[in-house]
Parts: sequence; C-alpha cells; structure tokens
Amino acid sequence: MLYIIGLGLGDEKDITLKGLEAVKKCDKVYMEAYTSLLSFGLSTNGISNLEKLYGKPIILADREMVEEKAHEILSEADHGHVAFLVVGDPFGATTHTDLVVRANKMGIEVKVVHNASVMNAIGVCGLQLYRYGETVSIPFFTETWRPDSFYEKIQRNRMMGLHTLCLLDIRVKEPTLESLCRGRKAYEPPRYMTINTAIEQLLEIVQAHEEPAYTEDTECVGLARLGNEDQMIVAGTMKQLQLIDFGAPLHCLVITGPTHPVEEEMLDFYRCRT
Repeated sequence: MLYIIGLGLGDEKDITLKGLEAVKKCDKVYMEAYTSLLSFGLSTNGISNLEKLYGKPIILADREMVEEKAHEILSEADHGHVAFLVVGDPFGATTHTDLVVRANKMGIEVKVVHNASVMNAIGVCGLQLYRYGETVSIPFFTETWRPDSFYEKIQRNRMMGLHTLCLLDIRVKEPTLESLCRGRKAYEPPRYMTINTAIEQLLEIVQAHEEPAYTEDTECVGLARLGNEDQMIVAGTMKQLQLIDFGAPLHCLVITGPTHPVEEEMLDFYRCRT
C-alpha cells in the first residue's frame, strides 16, 4: 500500500487526523523535499518534530530519489505500507501524479489524503478563486538561460480579465554545472526566489514586447510564508512591492486582473500605504 499524504502549508500540526493515522500504520515514511517546504525548511529540529509526532524516522526524498529511484519506493509499497509525504496537497506537482500512475501499473493500491495547498490558500488575499486563470511558474534566470514562456500565459489571463498566480522558483539540492560536466555529485546551496526578484524578471521580460501585458504600475499581491502564523500579505503595484522586504521564504505573487468590489474591500486590508 502506498499512502500519498498532504502535509498542508505550516508546520507539523497541519497534517490531518486521517493523514496522521495513515502515517502511523506505515513501515517506511518518505518526505518529498524539493517542490515545496514547510515553515521550518529542512532544519534538523523541524524534521525531529515531525518524527516525534509520527513516532517514526523520516527519509528525505530529494528530486534525484523521487525521479530516478521511485522504483525502490514502489517496491517497498508492494510488500508493505509506505507513506510519501508532500507539502501542501499531494497533487500540487506532476511528479506525484507520475508516482500514482506507476504504482497503479504495478498493481499497488494507492490511498491519497488531501490537505491545503497554495492553490486554495491563496484565497486569503481576497481575490476570488474562480477568477484565476492559468497558474505560472517563474524560474531563476541565469546568464545564458532567460525563459519567458510564462509571459504569454499571463497575457492570456489578463486579456480574459483573470488573475494570475505566479509560483516562484525553489532550488534545493540542484547539481552545479561543473559537477554535471565532470560527472561528480556536487550541489548548489538552496535558493528561494523572492517576490522582489520575480518582479525584476517580469519587468525585464515585458520590455521585449510592444504591447505589454503589464507594467510597473500593475496591481499585484505579494504573499510570503502562506499558511504560517507569520504569513505576510501586501497588495500594491509591482513598483511598490519591489521595495518591500517580505522576509523568509516561501514567496508567491498574484498579478491581479479587474477586481470585483468585494475583492477590493478585502485587498484594502493588505494595501501598501507607502
């Protein structure tokens, strides 16, 4: 049996009762550690708190393990009970869908326990969920790689009068370019994109277009540490948000479309006053 269990967005207390019961049944517990992170990141103390609550050791599953050694996890699930823990909701990343498909093809029973994710918790800012268009991911630019495929999606959303949720890049245990060239494993230090960097890249990309989908005066909402006690939400123009220190990760950004009066009332609670 393979249990895929959502952990929510905050800390060890956000797991559901159903999820906790499932974890306690399992022989092995893996925790996916690269598409998102709980408030304590990968700190030893944070993981220890999870282990105390579950009464079991946790194996951190990085990208390499999940994408290249998934057969080992599935083999264990074929002969026992295995929990695969996911920050947010289990289907917030395509990798987890692939795991379910492979398990089903192997005849392994799969049970899913859902939880809150950024896709529904984003409603806290007051923008109505059914007024969002396609979600986009914004990756870190490098000197030689500056992708802009997200721009057209933002443009389509804005043409349809819809808001755009921008998920910002997380780079955890990513191999260095040198290590890839030499065939030796060495990893970059963890990096988490800030709202400030995301806006800088968005404004760089828009300069190449004659009819910009947005400008520095476009209204947005910046959110940091969503679902945590110290979450931070600020509504303002791109120009205003770029000057704000949103603090520790994780960050995300909403580019707003036309707003309903009720949405405006909620946004006023978070409006940047500078």
